Amino acid sequence: TDGTFTCVFFAVDKRVPPILIRTSQRDRLMGQRILVAMDSWPATSLYPLGHYVKALGTIGDVSVETQVVLHEYNIPCDPFSEKVLACLPPSDYKIEMEDNRLDLRSLPVLSIDPPGCKDIDDALHCIPLPNGNFQVGVHIADVTHYVHAGSAMDVEAARRSTSTYLVNQRLDMLPSLLTTDLCSLKGNVDRYAFSVLWEVTAEADIVHVDFRKTIIHSIGALTYAEAQAMIDQPDDSSYNDVKVRAVKRLNLLGRKFRAKRLFAGALTLASPEVKFVLDSDSLNPTDVQAYALMEANALVEEFMLLANVTVSKKILRHYPTLSVLRRHPAPSRAAFDSLIKKAKNCKGVDINIDDSKKLADSLDNAMVDSDPYFNKLLRILSTRCMSPAQYFCSGEYKPTEWHHYGLAAHVYTHFTSPIRRYADVCVHRLLAAAIGVQSLPQQMSSKTFLHDLCANMNRRHRAAQLAGRSSVQLHTLIFFAGKEGARQQEDAYVLDVDTAEGCIPSFQVIVPRYGIEGRVKCSQIDPQDENLVRDPENFCIRYKDTTIQVFDKVSVKIWIRKEADQQKELVLDLISPVFGPQAEQKLDKNELLASASKRAKN
Repeated sequence: TDGTFTCVFFAVDKRVPPILIRTSQRDRLMGQRILVAMDSWPATSLYPLGHYVKALGTIGDVSVETQVVLHEYNIPCDPFSEKVLACLPPSDYKIEMEDNRLDLRSLPVLSIDPPGCKDIDDALHCIPLPNGNFQVGVHIADVTHYVHAGSAMDVEAARRSTSTYLVNQRLDMLPSLLTTDLCSLKGNVDRYAFSVLWEVTAEADIVHVDFRKTIIHSIGALTYAEAQAMIDQPDDSSYNDVKVRAVKRLNLLGRKFRAKRLFAGALTLASPEVKFVLDSDSLNPTDVQAYALMEANALVEEFMLLANVTVSKKILRHYPTLSVLRRHPAPSRAAFDSLIKKAKNCKGVDINIDDSKKLADSLDNAMVDSDPYFNKLLRILSTRCMSPAQYFCSGEYKPTEWHHYGLAAHVYTHFTSPIRRYADVCVHRLLAAAIGVQSLPQQMSSKTFLHDLCANMNRRHRAAQLAGRSSVQLHTLIFFAGKEGARQQEDAYVLDVDTAEGCIPSFQVIVPRYGIEGRVKCSQIDPQDENLVRDPENFCIRYKDTTIQVFDKVSVKIWIRKEADQQKELVLDLISPVFGPQAEQKLDKNELLASASKRAKN
């Protein structure tokens, strides 16, 4: 009688129970994404009670669904406050030589990044020395020159802890004047850097290392494809090109550093990363492809890892209980048990996880000649068996617990991306204090402060990862709902098989081309069908003469089902092998056609 209705609100997060709300705007809110606050849960009510807060927009709209992703993972996306912006230097700030800096502007420094990269954290150089060795430099944006400890900008950066990368936008940890301009090591401009300089032999043995605040002048901001083209050029054709010579030297040394790291037991893992091609106007995806890695990617990765390891050792010598490090614990056997059994029972492959070296060797040897993707698939699944790496304060753990399992490094930290990670900002301050160019901020002498800081960085890092994956899932749905992706048929690989009795037979697959995963349900088969055999020991299901087993290659149709509540669901249907009663129907049809053809000839 008062014009209000009791409505049931269903949250995007399925862990949240349905919430009852009273509203007079029922008709207007239908089909909208809305925010609801939970108020109470009376003992007499089956569901909690709440109230409507605000509407975000229409269900299915890209910008609205992106807002949902940011809200679900609590990603800071509010504009920077006036107090934060007041900490920035003027927009016409001039970068000039300072007394405490080493002038490296004459060196052939260059950066290698994805196309369109605006926040360039790192750059490299490599020059021959008179004694036959090489000087290699990793130059990282000197963010702490602009972000002073304890300032409003520093406090906000610590709160955000990381930049978040979605398919259609980037949410920065720092204001854009720093992120894409003053701190970005763009080509053909002077920039302040924090540099690690090594003298190395031709066999990649380190003779000496130095850490300096520097000023650099990049001679080029290369893309991975451009750097790869330089790597692939014949040696004699590049004699007069400074950039090509630098890239080729870096690549030769990078290969040797990588070989040493892998020999020590570092793992080469994999993930099903994809990249989207977006329409310039609508920003809707027009294509999606698996992300291809080149040797140029490995080149950059190798020197970033070397810099991070080198810096971690330096700050630990000076601050053994106050260093911000990154640890990766060894995986438990229980976490790997299922994968070990699947590899052995389905492909006859042995996986040894006694230490990272044995696991690395196992993965290297896990090859199936008839299917080269199997090895990558095994590496993807191995990654999922491991716990995530964590930031920590060195004083809170024993030295034996500092180890980074995946990299086979006794100590490790993050130094190379201070534009987008606050952990690297902390490490820059530790390193600056260690080499005597700045004093350590007072708050960083507190283990309690560092503990809380690391806990927040771990939470934010994880949230940014999950938000990024949700953004990929959202754009995957949009792609397959559009005409470009309608009812695609693609190869897929079986990841797991449901062998529980009484359930509709189903199995989990991954589609390599699109990096998507989903469950294929064989709904046409009666769970009680006597022809259906479930074999948990061999991770497979059989229907008469057809078997579907973990690691099998199958063909699936990908399409979008629209639900009554305007939700969309990605559906994967099995195309081949034909599995279930329809196999007999197909056989009968073929026999009838063959018989009819035979009669026609007679």
